[in-house]
This record gives sequence, C-alpha cells and structure tokens, in this order.
Amino acid sequence: MTTEKSGYTLRKFILDIHLWLGVGSGLILFIVCLSGTLYTFRTEITQAVEADAYHVTPPAAGQPLPASTLVSRLEQAYPASKVVALSIPADSERAWAFSLTTRKALARQQAEEKAEQQAGSKPSREGHRGGGGKESRGGKGGKRGKRGNQDSQTLLVNPYTAAVQGNTETGLSKFFMGVMGLHRWLLIEGGVGQILVGTATLIFVVLQLTGLVLWAPAKLKQWSKWKMWRPGFVIKTNASRKRLNHDLHNTLGFYALGLLTVMSLTGLCWSFEWYRDGLSSLLGAKVFGGRGEKPLPSAVPATTGRTLSADDYLALANRQLAYPGDVRLTLPKGPEGSASVQKTKTGFFALAGTDRLTLDQYSGTVLKADIFAAKPFNEQLTSLIKPLHTGEVAGTFSKILYFLACLIATSLPITGVIIWLNKRQKSNRRSIGRSAAIGQPAVVGRPA
Repeated sequence: MTTEKSGYTLRKFILDIHLWLGVGSGLILFIVCLSGTLYTFRTEITQAVEADAYHVTPPAAGQPLPASTLVSRLEQAYPASKVVALSIPADSERAWAFSLTTRKALARQQAEEKAEQQAGSKPSREGHRGGGGKESRGGKGGKRGKRGNQDSQTLLVNPYTAAVQGNTETGLSKFFMGVMGLHRWLLIEGGVGQILVGTATLIFVVLQLTGLVLWAPAKLKQWSKWKMWRPGFVIKTNASRKRLNHDLHNTLGFYALGLLTVMSLTGLCWSFEWYRDGLSSLLGAKVFGGRGEKPLPSAVPATTGRTLSADDYLALANRQLAYPGDVRLTLPKGPEGSASVQKTKTGFFALAGTDRLTLDQYSGTVLKADIFAAKPFNEQLTSLIKPLHTGEVAGTFSKILYFLACLIATSLPITGVIIWLNKRQKSNRRSIGRSAAIGQPAVVGRPA
C-alpha cells in the first residue's frame, strides 16, 4: 500500500477489494442469486400451474376418507408397491401425497440394513455429508438413478374420492430440480460446482462487509450528521443514469443486507463440511444432526400382534400435537420398524419449527418426542438452518421478503459492473485529457 500522500487511503483499499472481488465472482453470484429467486416460490408456482393434480374440491359437509382406506386402495391399485409415507396438507383443497416404493426395493433395503447390523458397521452418512441428502451432493443431486425412478413414486390423491390425480414427477418439478442444481453446484459434476458456489458465497460475505463500510459516511466525524447518512437510504430517481444506478446498488444492497447475510452464512453449510462442523461447534448443536439416524425399533410382541393403522398413528399424533398444520406420516418398514409423524404449523407468519413423534407400531407408545418448542435455543437454531436459507422460516411473510432480497442480490452484480465500467470510462477520459495537455498519446483501457 502506498502512502497517504499518493491518495491511496484505507477506504480506497476497501473499495478495490469490493470492486475486484465483485467483478471476479459476479457471474457465479448472478447465477446463484437468480436461481435462488426462482426457487423461492417453487411450491406455489407448481401448485398453480398444475392445479388439476394438486387442487381438490371438498364435497358439501364431506370429510376425507380414512387414511388407512386410501392406503389400502392404492396398494390394491399398485400391487407391486407399498405405501411408505403420506403427506396431509392443512388446506382441505389440496391433494394428499402418497409415497410408494416397490416391495422388491423394500426387501432389498431391509436385507442391506440387516447385513449392516450383523457386520457391526456404522449407518451411512451420505445424507449428512451432502448436507441434506441426494439433492445436495457434488453435482449429482437431484438426478435419481434408473433404479430410483423404477422403485419409487409419489402420487397425488384426492382424499375425498381416492382418485389419483397425478404424479409429482412432472416437467415443472424437473425444471425446479434443475434450478436447485444450478443454485447448489452450477450443474457441474464431481463436486467442482459445489466448491465454486461455496467460494463465491464466501466472497459474497466479504462483499457485504466491505459494502457496508462503503455505504457508511467516509469520515467518523460525519457520523453524527443525519444529512451524511440520508443518501444511503434514498434512491434519487430524478438523477442521472449513473447516479440512479449507483443508488440502486448502494441503497438496495443495504436494505437487503441482513437477509442476504443470513442466506450466505446458512448456505455455506451445504458447500463445506469444515464450515458445517465449525458452526455446529460454535452453536453447541449439530447442524443437520438428525439426518442419517435410524428410527427407533418397535417392541415386537412375543405373539403376533396387531399393528396400528395409519388412522391410529394420525389420531395419536393429533392428540399429542393438537394444532392445525401439515402432517407427514412415515409408516414402519418391517416388523421391527416404527412410525414417524411430523407436523408443521401453517399460516402467513407460521414459524417453520417441526414437531416429530416416533411411535411403536404395535402399542402406539411414543418412543421419542422431538418437540420444537421444548428444545434449547441453539438446537432450535440448527434445526432451522434450511428454512432460514430458503425463506420458509416464517411462512409466506418471510418468503416474500426473501424473494425481494434475492431479486436485489441478482441485480447487484449487474449494477456493480455498470459502476465499474463507468469508472473505467471516466479514467480513460482523464488519461486522454492529461495526454492531450502534455502532447503524449493516451493509454486507453487502464482500470480505475
């Protein structure tokens, strides 16, 4: 760094860091932010476009058919498959989703798990390493293999008539899976894209910090004067195009700063294992800690006992979790398996904390109760990493805010490059002017 006399100050140094890091990572950040913007309302868009599959009309004063009846009818219609889970939305005009897996695949899975237990091997940590399962792994996420497509499917069913209205594997769902892959690993195979996105996200954090410094008044003595702060909060729409572009970058970037910081710091959990482990140590609770855990076993009775039905599990869960919300029931796999019921509140401001009950398939005994409100704050925070990143943390309200923040983040590389080009043009004009004054040729294209 040169001396103060040369005019190269600390603020100019911070500006150079902000400028060149932004130019270097701008394209990746633009792709990541644009894909994140598109992905925010994927559920709402899918349900609106594919209304024939997702929408149902409840009959007058009618109630849905019992869940066990729906399960039975589906297994009769698809005899080679077994219903392994069902999702029941709180909205009475939404179709229920039933996940089916072939009986051969289930038998193969149970044999593999039994072999693991006999060999004394540890449970697979694939999902944990990827920070969220198949969709997160080094470029291959979101692409189900040939066997996966044949072995499993999720059907959308009218709960009042048992009619199958569609399948979740549609063209639009595949489009959003591609958008997610673009967001997570730039659709580049082998983990390279994941590293590129993670590195660009780290740079984005630095850009936010340096941007905040540049947004504030240049001198400490100016901080006590409101007139020096006011331009940072206002977009001057009647100014020149250069000034308008500067305000769009400077002011909008400040307003989105808080949410973009949350998105960046949580998003790094999917990119780097060292970051995820470090955050877990800092918070004193494991990020993605519940993933990859095997369910608790049911107590198999000495004599053949009756297993509970889907309706029994739902009734037990509704007594324990007596509030309206979206429900996900995972049925037992095999005679020693247990059932799991997840419930999440819905609403415009609903917190995305999930309550989970693990139930014995014979007695209905609660083997484990994972209640969000009963967790200490650090465990609540780690369990909210994903909704804090995707914007679902506080219902539709937070999704709207995240959408706007992502939209602003998408514009920042564009307005930033325009600012850089304007500075280059200004520098070139100065070089030409100085050269003309001393009778020497100008050096065109020198960066500001």
